[in-house]
Amino acid sequence: MVKRIIALGFFDGLHRGHATLMERAKQRAAELGASPAVMTFDTHPDELVTGVKVPLITSPSERAHELRRLFGIDEMISLRFDKSMMNMPWEEFVSWLTENFDATGYVVGEDFCFGRGGKGTAELLEAWCAERGLTCDVMPQLLIDGVVVSSTYIRQLLLDGETEKAARFLGHPAELTGDVLYGYRLGSKMGTPTINMRYPDGVLIPRHGVYATRVHIEEDPTVYRAVTNIGVRPTVSGDGVVSVESYILDFSRNIYGYRVRLEFMAFIRPERKFSGIDELKAQILADAEKVRNLEY
Repeated sequence: MVKRIIALGFFDGLHRGHATLMERAKQRAAELGASPAVMTFDTHPDELVTGVKVPLITSPSERAHELRRLFGIDEMISLRFDKSMMNMPWEEFVSWLTENFDATGYVVGEDFCFGRGGKGTAELLEAWCAERGLTCDVMPQLLIDGVVVSSTYIRQLLLDGETEKAARFLGHPAELTGDVLYGYRLGSKMGTPTINMRYPDGVLIPRHGVYATRVHIEEDPTVYRAVTNIGVRPTVSGDGVVSVESYILDFSRNIYGYRVRLEFMAFIRPERKFSGIDELKAQILADAEKVRNLEY
C-alpha cells in the first residue's frame, strides 16, 4: 500500500504560503517513495468554533481541481468538520489520520493548530512524529512586503477590489469557475453579448464593479480577454441578486452550459447606475477599449 506525505491545513485560496507546503510535501514524498496528499475540511473550522460564517476564496468542490492544476497533487482528503471532529483531542486525531491514510509524514505551517481547543501545535506534532519514526516538516510563515500571507488578508483585498495585490499574495489571479447560465439577453440586444455566471453559496464575492478578466473555456485552448461586471445590475434590475456578466472581446460563440474559469486581473471601476440602456452600452464599450489596451 502506498504511503502518504500529508500536508495539513484548510488551504482556502491555495495561496503562496500554501504553495510552500505543497512543494515540500511533493519533495518529501519523492524522497521516500510516497505519494503527496492534502488534508482539508468541508467547512471552515472557525464557523463551528465561533458561529460566524467565513466566506471562502475557493469553493470546497473546486479546491481539488485547483490542487491538481496548480500543484500537480492528485489526492485531497476532505474530512467533515463537525462537533465530534472539533472535540477530538489532537493526539487521537493524528493517530486516526496516520492509521487510516497510511501517513509516513506530515507537512504543516508553523502556526498550525488542531484538535480540541486548538491544543495541537506544529511543535507537538513534530515531537509526536519523531517518537514514531515519521517525518514532520514545519514550514515558516511566508511574508510579502512584511505582511504574512494568509487567506484572511487575501479575503480583505478581494473585498476591496485589490485584485492585482491579491494575485501577488495568491501566486495566481483570483478566480471564479462555473457553468455559463442563461441571463436576460439584454447584452445581445445591445450588441454587447455577455456570458452569465454566479458565485456559489458560501464563496466570497469581491467588490462590486467592473474588472479586466481572462476567460478560459472548456475544450478551448484560447485565452480570451473580457470586461466582467460583478454586481446587482442597478440600471436594468432591482432584484438585488448578484450576477457575474462578462463581455468577451472579439468573441461571438454561444457557450451556454459550458464550464468557464474567469481570472480577475484588474479592477476598472465601481458598479454604477446609468440613465438608460444607451449610456450603459457606451460605458461597456469604453470599458472594453480600456481592457483591450491593458497589458495582462
